[in-house]
Amino acid sequence: MGFKRYFLTAFVILSLSNIAAARSLPEFTELIEDASPAVVKINTVEHAKRNSARQNYPQDVPDIFRHLFEPRAQQEQRSMGSGFVVSSDGYILTNNHVVESADEISVRLSDHREYSAEIVGTDPRSDLALLKVEAKGLPMLEFADSEKLKVGEWVLAIGSPFGLDFTASAGIVSAIGRSIPTERNENYVPFIQTDVAINPGNSGGPLFNMDGKVVGINSQIYTRSGGSIGLSFAIPSNVAVDVIEQLKDKGRVDRGWLGVAIQEVDRDLAKSFGLSKPTGALIQQIEPGSPADKSGLLVGDVILSFGGKTIAKSGDLPHVVGSIAPGKTVAVELMRSGKKLKTSVEVGQLNPGPEAELAGDKGVKGDRLGLLVEELDVRQKQAWRLAGGVVVTQVVPDSPAAKAGIRAGDVIAQLGFDVVTDLATYQALQSKLPANTLLPIRFFREGRPAYRSFTIVE
Repeated sequence: MGFKRYFLTAFVILSLSNIAAARSLPEFTELIEDASPAVVKINTVEHAKRNSARQNYPQDVPDIFRHLFEPRAQQEQRSMGSGFVVSSDGYILTNNHVVESADEISVRLSDHREYSAEIVGTDPRSDLALLKVEAKGLPMLEFADSEKLKVGEWVLAIGSPFGLDFTASAGIVSAIGRSIPTERNENYVPFIQTDVAINPGNSGGPLFNMDGKVVGINSQIYTRSGGSIGLSFAIPSNVAVDVIEQLKDKGRVDRGWLGVAIQEVDRDLAKSFGLSKPTGALIQQIEPGSPADKSGLLVGDVILSFGGKTIAKSGDLPHVVGSIAPGKTVAVELMRSGKKLKTSVEVGQLNPGPEAELAGDKGVKGDRLGLLVEELDVRQKQAWRLAGGVVVTQVVPDSPAAKAGIRAGDVIAQLGFDVVTDLATYQALQSKLPANTLLPIRFFREGRPAYRSFTIVE
């Protein structure tokens, strides 16, 4: 009898423990039901491309063999990703890398409605793109303040991994403020790290908090297998909100620029600079004429706060500076020669990067090549070791330049057979280019030179 009573008591205690444990785990069903209608699957098509320029065949080649000298067309490429509706009148957010090479974009909702989408604008630096479909009354998602996110919080992702539509996966926030430099060594996104199962096809999909609001946009994974190993990274919602507003307003994203090279402060450096602990961003170099130079910052200064935001590590500084509107004056706290100082800096504008064509902007005319260009600044000349040139800020779709493969962010160094030294030279040269003639153009992309050919049809 005593054994039975003990067994029954143990069973009751164990059952109550299991119930308590179950109650402490999050319940996602209602969140998924409410949020899924605003999540979309994105399908893209990149058409096969063939060089349509006139071919220069070797002499005395019979017509029957000329096809051997023609370039082969690329195969049509299809890919997919995820996204979500950010306003009921048809604006959809996704990753730039999901749509950057697409000639056709379609989005499909969970209720099987499907729409063709156009690109409003893209921001490769944050890997975000804003799309638009012709629809009204669409279900939409709300953003949360990503700065309130804490390590250990439960989060949930919805997307189409490996094409499996509207799949949900959950986990916790593993870290915040992760610095992951791009191939161009740019670092403007303080990524959210999670252990949520994210796989190819999830890109561009939403990351939710337990209130059903978007705290991030799933963008990258670290993997050795091609699939999830519990290291995924999302773009914070606060970054996305700013990007959406700027892309809607002007089709591009303007970022702040300081003009310094920085490094981490280790324990020994902190001690030598009079800091109680390793913190801040140590200025290694200042570009002449930059906002940092004009404001009186010095090599050897350790920036401790910028615009009211604490700079705990060097990677925090690009995140903070990039988020500030160009032309704004902000307070800076720094350590110089063992003493804390306060000063101010007027933030400059970061040079336009590899922005995509503004396919949705029908009012842009451009020049005879279909380009909008700007003077090349000293910083980029030095970085790419260029004597001169002009930087492309926008490419008109279907223009001679677009057909030649020129992109925003490219630096044009030669038109025809003439060198482009500055904006005035470029304007003079492009106005005199002969029409209906195949001409070479030399440009630099990410510091690497390349030649293409173009024809101005008039």
